[in-house]
Amino acid sequence: MSGHNKWSKIKRKKQKRDRRRAKLFNKLIREITVAAREGGGDPEYNPRLRVAIDRAHEADMPKDNIENAIKRGTGELEGVDYEEQTYEGYGPAGVAVFVRALTDNNNRTVSELRHLFKTYDGNLGEDGCVSWQFEPRGEILVEQDSVDDDDAFLLEAADMGAMSIEESTFEPESEKQDPDPIPVYAVYTGFEDMHEVDEQLRDADYEVRDTRPVQKPQQHVELDQEEADTFLDFYTELDDHDDVQAAFANCELPDDFEPSVEVE
Repeated sequence: MSGHNKWSKIKRKKQKRDRRRAKLFNKLIREITVAAREGGGDPEYNPRLRVAIDRAHEADMPKDNIENAIKRGTGELEGVDYEEQTYEGYGPAGVAVFVRALTDNNNRTVSELRHLFKTYDGNLGEDGCVSWQFEPRGEILVEQDSVDDDDAFLLEAADMGAMSIEESTFEPESEKQDPDPIPVYAVYTGFEDMHEVDEQLRDADYEVRDTRPVQKPQQHVELDQEEADTFLDFYTELDDHDDVQAAFANCELPDDFEPSVEVE
C-alpha cells in the first residue's frame, strides 16, 4: 500500500479537512524535531530535516511552527523527547501491517495500538512477526512533468542507485480541499541510499515532491469490498493516531472501491 496512490485519496474522503490538517501538522512537527535532534538544525547538512521541512511547506505549515520545531530539536527551546519505534501486527482480514512511530511514552503507545488492532479483530505482534513480508526501501517521488525523456530518466536514475521505478501519483497535503493528484515516478532505493539518490535527482533538476523511508510489501493480499471497507476504517484510525508517522500494509483495494461512510 503506497501512501501516495489511491489509498491516500480514499482516506481523505473519510476525514474532515481541519481535523486532517491538525493531525498532519502534529506529525510533521515531531518529524522536524527528531530530525533536528539527530542531525542538527541546518537543512543544508541534514537531508532528513530538509525533507521534513519540504513536507511542511507542501502542507502550508506556518514558518514559525517549523522554526520552533527545529529549535526544540536542537535544544534551543524546551520540548518533548520523542523516540522512534516500530510496531508490527495483523489487521482486519489478516493483512500484515508495519507501523513507524515517534512517541514519548512507548508503554502508552503499545497499549493504545494493541487495543486498536484488537477492536478490528487484528493482533499487535512481536518485532519481526510481519517485517519479513516487507522490504525496507527509500521512496522518492519525481514529477513526471520534470522528465523530458522517460527512457533517459530511467537509465539515469538507475545509475544514481535506483533499484526499481514505478508510475504513481502524489496527493498534495495542502489547504486546497481536493488538490489534483500529480503524476510521479516512484523511485525506490536501498534504505541507506535514499538521501544520496534524492540529492542527485535534485542536482539533475528533477522535481522531487516527496522522499521518505517505506516498507514495501513483497506481495499483496487482495481484499473484497467488505474487507476493504473494514480495513480502511482501521487504517484511518491507525493513521490518525498521534504517535503514528506512517503505516504500511500488504493489501490492495478493489479498483472500484469507495468508502461506505465518511468520518465527520
